[in-house]
Amino acid sequence: MFNMRLNISRKKCYYALAILAAVCLLAWCLVKSQVAETTTKPEPLTVVRTQVIKPATAAPGYSYAGEVRGRYESQLAFQVTGKIIKRNVELGSVVNAGDVLMQIDAKDIQQLVNSSSAQVSAAQSQLKLAESNLNRYRQLLASGAVSRAQYDQYVNAYDAAAAAAQQAAAQYTQGANQLDYTLLTADKAGVVSAITAEAGQVVSAGQTVVTIVRDGEREIEIHVPENRLEELKAAGQLDVTFWALPTVTLEGRVREIAPMADPVTRTFKVRVSLLNPPPSVKLGMTAAVALADGAVRPAIGIPLAALYQTGDTPAVWVVNDDSLTLRPIRTGSFGNGTIRVLSGLQPGDRIVSNGVHKLKEGQRVKTAGEIYE
Repeated sequence: MFNMRLNISRKKCYYALAILAAVCLLAWCLVKSQVAETTTKPEPLTVVRTQVIKPATAAPGYSYAGEVRGRYESQLAFQVTGKIIKRNVELGSVVNAGDVLMQIDAKDIQQLVNSSSAQVSAAQSQLKLAESNLNRYRQLLASGAVSRAQYDQYVNAYDAAAAAAQQAAAQYTQGANQLDYTLLTADKAGVVSAITAEAGQVVSAGQTVVTIVRDGEREIEIHVPENRLEELKAAGQLDVTFWALPTVTLEGRVREIAPMADPVTRTFKVRVSLLNPPPSVKLGMTAAVALADGAVRPAIGIPLAALYQTGDTPAVWVVNDDSLTLRPIRTGSFGNGTIRVLSGLQPGDRIVSNGVHKLKEGQRVKTAGEIYE
C-alpha cells in the first residue's frame, strides 16, 4: 500500500515538472520573438526624385495667328442650272453693284420663253373671242332671243379664257426671270476673293461660284481654344500686328465668337473688328492678335510627370518632413513637357517629379533631385 502511494506521488511530480518545463519553453519563445522584433532592421525608405517650386514667374501672353477678312462676304450662285459660257472677273477684281460676273448658256431657257410668249398670244386670242361671244349673247338675252342658261355658258367660257390668259402671262414672266438669272451680277460693290467655277463647267442652281468681300469694315479671323475663351471675352482691347507691316499696330475689338467649336480642330472661330485700318491692310494678310495688357499673369510650371490624376481633380505629391501628402491643384495650359499650375502650390513646396503613381498617402520617402527652374 505504501509503495502504491509512493508511485502516485512520483507521477505527480513528473507531471508538474513537465508542465513547468513547457511553461518555461513558451516563455523563452515569447522573449526571443520580442527580442527578434526589436532587433529587426527598419524597412528601407523609398527614394523619390523631387523638385522645389520656385517663385511664380510671369507667363508670356498668348498671341493668336489670324487672317484679314471682310466683315460681309457674299457667296454668289446662279439661280438656274446650266453651262457657264463666260467669266468676266478674276481674283482680286474690283466690282460694282450690277456688274455681270458670269454668264450661263441661255439657249434652252430662251426657247422656254418663246414658248411661253406663244401661249400668251393664244390665250389672249381666246379671251377676245370669249369676250365677243359674251357681248353678243348679252344683247340676245336682253331681247329675249336666248335663255338665261345659254347666256351663263358664255359667261363661264369668258371667265375660263381670262384665267388661262393670266396663267400664260405668269408662265411667261417666270421664264423671263429665269432668262435674267443666266447672268450672275454683283449685288454690292466689293472685291472678288474666290472663284470656284470656270467657263465650260456645268453648275447647279445654288452652287457657289464667286465670293465677293464687300467694301467697308475689315476683320481678323482667329481660332481660339476653349480654355482661353473667357480671357478673350473679358479683354477690353486687343493689339493687332501684321507680318507684312511690321510698323503697323492696330486696335481691335472682339465682335463675334462662334457658338460651337470646329469639329476637327476643337477651336472656336472668333472675329476681331479693326478700328480705322489703313489702306495698306489688304485682304488675306497674316495678322497676330494679342491682349493689349500683354496677358501676363503669374504662373508656376511643373513637369507633366509630376501630375497625379484622381478622378477629375489633378494633384501632386508634396513632401513634408519625409512624408507624402496628396494636394489638389488647378492647372492651366500645357507647354513643352510641362504644365502651368494656377493654384494649389506655393514657392518652396517640394513635390515628387516622377513615379507618382507608385506612391501612397503618408508614405515615408527619401528625397533626391534638383530644384525646378
